[in-house]
Amino acid sequence: MNQEDRIRWYFNDTLIAQINGKSETCTDVQCNEGTERFRGRLKLDNQTGSLTIMNITNTHTGDYDLKIISSGISDSEQIFSVIVIGVSAAERNKMKRKSVEEGESVTFDPGVGRKSKAMMWYFKDTLIAKIIGDQSQICTDVQCDERFRDRLKLDHQTGSLTITNTRNTDSGDYELKINSSRFSIIRSFSVSVTGSGLSPGALIGIVVAVLLLAAVSLIYCHHWRSRKRGVWSPTRSGP
Repeated sequence: MNQEDRIRWYFNDTLIAQINGKSETCTDVQCNEGTERFRGRLKLDNQTGSLTIMNITNTHTGDYDLKIISSGISDSEQIFSVIVIGVSAAERNKMKRKSVEEGESVTFDPGVGRKSKAMMWYFKDTLIAKIIGDQSQICTDVQCDERFRDRLKLDHQTGSLTITNTRNTDSGDYELKINSSRFSIIRSFSVSVTGSGLSPGALIGIVVAVLLLAAVSLIYCHHWRSRKRGVWSPTRSGP
């Protein structure tokens, strides 16, 4: 760049960095509040006008617009499209393994949004949910439905999968396959459901069976004692 050139970098129509006599990166509320998207991450080269984003996350996915205003020359503009796939190590470790109590809900979040054409969720190599284009579908076949009947929820906007009223049998590895015209990635999740492993109906059945057994035992004990008194009680005959 020439000394007289003015450089402006935009992200989704928000000014994030500029060189206008001196180099500046955004510090205003619009740029940093809420997501903390660019705070402390931007470096602007005053000699070349190049912009560097450090420690990138999924929130940096989008279009970056460079506008160069030169004296005596027509202005120029370039657009850079960035797709950040995967998540940071801290985010990956946090979401990869989950442990929940039986009966609670658990959500698996892809962390990439719905920028892909197809997202398919698997549990132990069995397809349980998918989003293809504008259509989403939860598994209904025999192999899947007996395990997850009416307990799966799929968010069409984010691609996240939620399992409600978890059971011990839901423990295991879940895999998400994401396919797009630009990239293809696989995400793995592991969940451990702790608890008795028995459904509420089974627990009620056990309680009823115990009560019935106690009642039968009480009746039998009472009957045995009555018979015992009848056999061993002495009888006196007359002289």
